[in-house]
Amino acid sequence: MTEVLQGAHGLRIAVIDTDSGFLQVFGKRLERVGWEHRVLASAVPPEQLVSMRLGALVIDLSVLGPQAWDYLERVAAALPGMGIVVCTGGSTVAQRVRALRLGADDWLAKPCHPEELIARIEAVVRRRRRTEGRADAGPVVSGELEIRQDRFQAFVSTASVDLTRREFELLELLSGAEGRVLEREDIYRRVWGYEMARGDRSVDVFVRKLRQKLEKASPGWRYIHTHFGVGYRFAAEPADGDGGCANVPAPEQVPGTAPEPEFEHAL
Repeated sequence: MTEVLQGAHGLRIAVIDTDSGFLQVFGKRLERVGWEHRVLASAVPPEQLVSMRLGALVIDLSVLGPQAWDYLERVAAALPGMGIVVCTGGSTVAQRVRALRLGADDWLAKPCHPEELIARIEAVVRRRRRTEGRADAGPVVSGELEIRQDRFQAFVSTASVDLTRREFELLELLSGAEGRVLEREDIYRRVWGYEMARGDRSVDVFVRKLRQKLEKASPGWRYIHTHFGVGYRFAAEPADGDGGCANVPAPEQVPGTAPEPEFEHAL
């Protein structure tokens, strides 16, 4: 492990990568912004990352080989308050979607400009800090659902709904809108941290997955309601009641997302 420490008062991040050219350029930019950073040549145990007290992790999944997906999932579960940005070479839509569903906050393809990578890290960290700032507000209860910001999870009775981090962020945003309809573009901006590209169906896909999990855990209630051509609204309404707008799920998959090839075979 190579360790580089700069800017004691800046953000602390770790970079798992072995690309010397990328590390040299990115490292110089980090020095100028005053961020403290560690360069890791290979995967380290999640508990070691916990001890580093990181604000964010930048990771090139191709460095990890066949263990990449399992490692990403374990790190995301062990450090729910840490931002994770995947920065790697060529990839497929399936791989990007898989990484986001396993807990990554963002994905940026190499070659990339260090300024864009830094901006994406900043956006991820802002979202994490906003979530942490709301964690002391106490649980939100709606219908049978209890949303616990302090645990990044939702429960029905004592059973966890088992949400991914992105799904929880989406639920937290929708439930905090107090019954207002949120536009897709606004949801994407506030959850993903940047502007939604034309034709991007990520919001619809994540809403569909979230809705399925909520309705499986609490079948007597409907929580997320679709407003056609606009966006989504959160309100706990009995399943046999008239919720006003039909719950029509988004398309079953994003084109190109199945099957999911093994990462090391595609890069």
